[in-house]
Amino acid sequence: MDVTASSLSPRRKTRQISVGKVKVGGDAPISIQSMTTTKTANVDATLEQIYSLAAAGADIVRCTCNEQEAAEGLAQIVPRSPVPIVADIHFHVEMALAALEAGVDGLRLNPGNLRKPEEIKLVAREAKDRGVPIRIGVNAGSLHPDIYEKFGGATPEALVESARIELAYFQEVGFDDVKISVKASSVATMIAAYRLASETFDYPLHLGVTEAGPLPGGLLKGTAGIATLLAEGIGDTLRYSLTADPVEEANAGRMLLETLGLRERKGLDLIACPSCGRSEVDVIKIANEAQAALSELNIPIQVAVMGCVVNGPGEARHADLGIAAGKKRGHLFIRGEIIRVVKEDEMVEALVEEAKKIAEEGVEARLAARDTSAAAEAEADRATLLDLKGADANNAQAKIENIRRRTEN
Repeated sequence: MDVTASSLSPRRKTRQISVGKVKVGGDAPISIQSMTTTKTANVDATLEQIYSLAAAGADIVRCTCNEQEAAEGLAQIVPRSPVPIVADIHFHVEMALAALEAGVDGLRLNPGNLRKPEEIKLVAREAKDRGVPIRIGVNAGSLHPDIYEKFGGATPEALVESARIELAYFQEVGFDDVKISVKASSVATMIAAYRLASETFDYPLHLGVTEAGPLPGGLLKGTAGIATLLAEGIGDTLRYSLTADPVEEANAGRMLLETLGLRERKGLDLIACPSCGRSEVDVIKIANEAQAALSELNIPIQVAVMGCVVNGPGEARHADLGIAAGKKRGHLFIRGEIIRVVKEDEMVEALVEEAKKIAEEGVEARLAARDTSAAAEAEADRATLLDLKGADANNAQAKIENIRRRTEN
């Protein structure tokens, strides 16, 4: 956990449940979820997707259970899955019971679609006997008509009320192995609903903006809602709901948690400047090429691609490794220290080579092996670039002297 996480609001304490081997709530790490898009009855295709999701960072995967063949598929999938499996149930109590028979690690029930109290309590009793948790998955698009009418729409209060009613059915049979979600496609509604839920319940909360849509808009909406709540200390597990390959959902969840300092970095974090008139190279092209080449290494490293040598190494001094582009060549640096100067067409290659060496030898060893003449070369390049392009932008001292003359008079 880095300084970013310590700057967030303290995380709200909740009860802790277990979804298979994954703890959710309490002091457990925030977990990442996604959902398969294959037909659950197609066991091999579903398992292939589950393994891809697990490799991308998903801790829990949900599969639909909408027919007998799907439940039978789950019976074969669960024992072969690398992560806990949750069955998604909407309308049929029989499918919830069949999924429990299949050995799933959790259920998701939509209280707007599975509405009969006795059926809900039956599922809760069966889940309690097996030690299987249930997510009360409220969705703004499928609220019970009575609740929708009472609150005049899918308001935050309506979403939380739906969860409260479902929870009351569970409590009647002594079942409290629960987590709750109150999702909406409106980011503002979603945020307000979860804030209210966090004040109303002490159960773990599953965050998400439902039906967020395709990239890039869906990613922006999901991040706006989820990140806002995590920054406030709300949330115990999350899912991006994207109209895309579900691996994108797992990647997004992992990257968000790493960015907020809530999960240790396991892959590449590439930062790059937006470029400006001082750039002597195509920063976008180099950044994209570096992203592609370095991602394949699967090294937990932060790499910076900066468009000029004027401010690059200083602005990105926190990066493990970086390149600052000068005229026809670049300055390779580690933690802000210039280690060598490379040709323009060797920049990406140099980054890849150095990343491998850092992984093998460590940062201190690579700093010790730096080219001792590189810093002087870099400073000469920087001075040249300032003379050529930086007079207006960087001649701060002359401006300060003018300001003093004016204010003194």
